[in-house]
Amino acid sequence: MKILMLSSTFPYPPTRGGTQVRTFHLMKYLTQRHHVILVTHRSPDVTEEEVEGLRGCVQDVAIFARPAFSSMDGAFSKVKRFANFLREGTPPNVLSSYSLKMQNWVDRYVESAIAKGEAGDLVITCEHSVNEIYVRPEWESEIATVVNIHSSLYGTCRQLLETNTSEKPLRDRLQLPLLQRYEQRYCSKFSGIVVTTEEDQKQILDLKPRAKIAAIANGVDLTRFPLRQFDPGRHQLVFSGAMDNLPNIDAARFLALEVFPLVRLRYPDATLALVGSRPVPEVQELANQPGVTVTGQVPSIAEYLHQATVCVIPMRTGYGIKNKTLEAMAAGTPVLASDRGLEGLTVEGPNVPLRALRANEVNEYVAAIGRLFEDRRLRDQLSVNARRFVEQDYTWEVAGDRYETLLRELSTSKS
Repeated sequence: MKILMLSSTFPYPPTRGGTQVRTFHLMKYLTQRHHVILVTHRSPDVTEEEVEGLRGCVQDVAIFARPAFSSMDGAFSKVKRFANFLREGTPPNVLSSYSLKMQNWVDRYVESAIAKGEAGDLVITCEHSVNEIYVRPEWESEIATVVNIHSSLYGTCRQLLETNTSEKPLRDRLQLPLLQRYEQRYCSKFSGIVVTTEEDQKQILDLKPRAKIAAIANGVDLTRFPLRQFDPGRHQLVFSGAMDNLPNIDAARFLALEVFPLVRLRYPDATLALVGSRPVPEVQELANQPGVTVTGQVPSIAEYLHQATVCVIPMRTGYGIKNKTLEAMAAGTPVLASDRGLEGLTVEGPNVPLRALRANEVNEYVAAIGRLFEDRRLRDQLSVNARRFVEQDYTWEVAGDRYETLLRELSTSKS
């Protein structure tokens, strides 16, 4: 197959985190068997070395400057953005990253393939729903097109409102029906839809009952997250993630301000490392709390996981399987997480080895952390079981194989 991959975020190096990790590893897997053409944006922080590194990972790359986004946030700007959303049906975050130059390049490439009679061998993938804007509805009749959603925009917005964790509830209440309509519209123009969990699959099926949709989980690069060699003991907690991401900001503050002070009452020597790039001021100020460290970007998240007694993942929002959960499991660090932190993962139940502990309320976190601090045998059990779980079902090879199978099925149906 020829696979045209569209990614508005620059997927290199994979240590950037977020959607880039998934895009990079799926691209890397597909390039071993197919001709991949990656079309992406380059933001100002992308270096020439990173550009050359990406070019060495894929057969062809077309790179465009990421459009400048105005940070003006006055009342008039907000009203104007909402009016445009209401009139045009496309969310502001999609329009803010839209590049007309990239659109023209994609249009010419697809039109050339159709003119040459090569459309049946071509597959177009949008790596994240924000890239759907580049795919013309009329292409689906001749070309297999896939949107790799990652998570439902409508479902995420609804969840924020239901859990009272929305930063701007009035805005989100106004946008919710618009997001539902938008998601229904763009999903209808694709041959196939990919999500990361069965819950998200149900979310999209409720919007588009006849959609061809596949749940393909995230994976872990086991070379970057090797199993730790020993249990460090002590009373060290860690939470990792991009610290400018709203769900991560909420989780970090909840952990540092509501859970950790109660842990310190029982274990005065306890420490908490908040590990991740681009910490916003709301996260940076958490370093003022006794025992809390905010690291910023680090060379190796695995090193911090290996040093921790427990990895706590107190997510309260955000759909999809969390990379941070899989990475901690792969590293052999015992995991204590919320329902959201464990979404899509079977970690307990009949005939299931215990792979992580679950908590959602403050008192549940405090009790479970104390239990893990005191019980080395339990920590060892979680470490071994979680690593085996990841090795079996959550490598990028497994995810890549499932993605390739779907693309091949859709391509065959167009030939």
